[in-house]
Amino acid sequence: MYFVLVIFLMIVGGIVQWRLRSKFAKYSRIPLASGMSGAEVARQMLRDYGIYDVEVISVPGQLTDHYNPIDKTVNLSEDVYYGRSAAAAAVAAHECGHAVQHAEAYSMLQLRSALVPIQNVSATILNVIMWVSFLGGYMFFRLIPIETVLLIIIAAYGVMTLFSFVTLPVEIDASRRAIRWIESRGVVTSAEAPMARDALQWAAYTYVVAALSALTMLLYYVLQFMTASSDD
Repeated sequence: MYFVLVIFLMIVGGIVQWRLRSKFAKYSRIPLASGMSGAEVARQMLRDYGIYDVEVISVPGQLTDHYNPIDKTVNLSEDVYYGRSAAAAAVAAHECGHAVQHAEAYSMLQLRSALVPIQNVSATILNVIMWVSFLGGYMFFRLIPIETVLLIIIAAYGVMTLFSFVTLPVEIDASRRAIRWIESRGVVTSAEAPMARDALQWAAYTYVVAALSALTMLLYYVLQFMTASSDD
């Protein structure tokens, strides 16, 4: 049943990614009436919120857009940075939404930022366990009881699951800020607004699938631990 669920989530994740890319490609072909590029949208939103210490830059790749709170940069993919469409405007405003969250000390963003180093350590631990198990699993499990290994894995996946679920309200809030601003500022028309909302909605679905996948892995190892403990 576990493997069926994992495969199902992988398929759903693939479908969501495909739909997101197709939606973005579709809306990117429709010129924005205001004529603003994603970079111009981002800089205007930052100015409107009184944020002058955040730089808007272009980065390579597709859908690689993100806000970096460490160096205070809004990183926009080339399609978004130079794009003049509702999709580009929505994504640019969304990333600026994170900059606004940072400036306003939004609690969930602060929590996610605090979890980043712990989440990175957890991911490293899982990778080490995977490689050690693959290369010398027999000796590894003779030295360390399987229950102990499972508890370590559960702790690591617990952190990653918490990080994934904390990410959801952060992303949803950033999208709400983005839509509210681009509509009130007249960046998008009433006909373009639904396209912007749709693009951000599909982006949000990717985080939902990621959170459910992390939770599934966590529950799987909890059940494995319970089974191993009962066998003893």
